Amino acid sequence: MESQPECLYGALSIPPLLDVLGERYQIAYIVTAKYVVLIDNGAFASRLINRIRTRKVHQGETRERFLSNFIAEFISRDAEMLETYENTLMEMEYEASKGIEEHFQSRLQPVRKQLLTLRSYYDQLTDMTRELEENEDRYFARKQLKYFGTAADRAERLKDRTGYLLEYARQVRDAYQALVDAKQNDNMKFLTIVSTIFFPLTLITGWYGMNFENMPELKTGYPVIILISLAVIIICLLIFKKKKIL
Repeated sequence: MESQPECLYGALSIPPLLDVLGERYQIAYIVTAKYVVLIDNGAFASRLINRIRTRKVHQGETRERFLSNFIAEFISRDAEMLETYENTLMEMEYEASKGIEEHFQSRLQPVRKQLLTLRSYYDQLTDMTRELEENEDRYFARKQLKYFGTAADRAERLKDRTGYLLEYARQVRDAYQALVDAKQNDNMKFLTIVSTIFFPLTLITGWYGMNFENMPELKTGYPVIILISLAVIIICLLIFKKKKIL
């Protein structure tokens, strides 16, 4: 937004609700002493104006009132959209708690990217509406500045809600990572138990597999080795049970 002696002008880049990362609506605006001129790259501005005419009792008696209505109109459905993101994150958190890992990362990453885009958008929108409210160049009537304050408050609430959802998304990602780590720990524990059991068995079989000529076990040692191996396995299992490893 730029201010000149005879007019105020700027541009809006609005992400579509159904495709936040897609091509944005581009609207340039020029505000003079009598008029508000909108230059659109499509029909988005016209749709917003028609919705204002349909829904608003006080549509735009002043430039300040019209600009406030216009800003409020293109963010009117954003709270509902953010609620959809919250429901998606809640569902993913539930799946993580139940151990459902299918396509988790590929689903979470786009959500985080969209929320980051929206937070940046709401941050810029908040700055713009606050700048309109400050009215440093005395371009607007002082008693009309309250409308810009209302628009700024709405944009700031949306920014705060988006920040909360980003933090929630991080918590969901951490919960999923904790699930993955727990499964990896279980796998490592299983491998450790197997290795611990087979290490003494490997030692025993290696020892008696040397086949020395004068070893007394060469003729009758095979059953004894089986009994020793079974005893080692049972002892290991009892120790693991006592240590609550199993």
